[in-house]
Amino acid sequence: MRHTEAISRIPMADQLRIGIVVAEWNGDITQNLFQGALDTLLALGVSVDRIQRSNVPGSFELIYGCRSMLNNHLDAVIAIGSVIRGETSHFDFVCQAVSYGIAELNLKGETPVIFCVLTDDTLEQAQSRSGGKLGNKGSEAAVAAVRMALLKKENLG
Repeated sequence: MRHTEAISRIPMADQLRIGIVVAEWNGDITQNLFQGALDTLLALGVSVDRIQRSNVPGSFELIYGCRSMLNNHLDAVIAIGSVIRGETSHFDFVCQAVSYGIAELNLKGETPVIFCVLTDDTLEQAQSRSGGKLGNKGSEAAVAAVRMALLKKENLG
């Protein structure tokens, strides 16, 4: 299913409250992802005053940032980060820790946390996935956040 088709199939989400935690490391990439998420949330009917943004220094800190946002009575939280492979194994440790940490938040919490962390080998790959030729993964994460928030509401009755 193409992304635009996915958006057209989602009911308007004007009553949802969405948090977005954005890593500042690789800031050009994460800002593009945030903008994609914001534009999509607004297109789906989430008003700007129902969207909360919090910045953290890097992708590793997304776990704590998301956990902190879960106390704000939100319907979903999006974790936005970008880790680009370097010359050391640091990339592997950060990617594994962030993936595990966000998975744990989903397993232990009631609020869905959406993983929007690019893990690319090169800056060019990250640019392609944050508004370039491969689209914007931030926008896709926003669609996932709305769908999961609506699922949460449906399951809670």
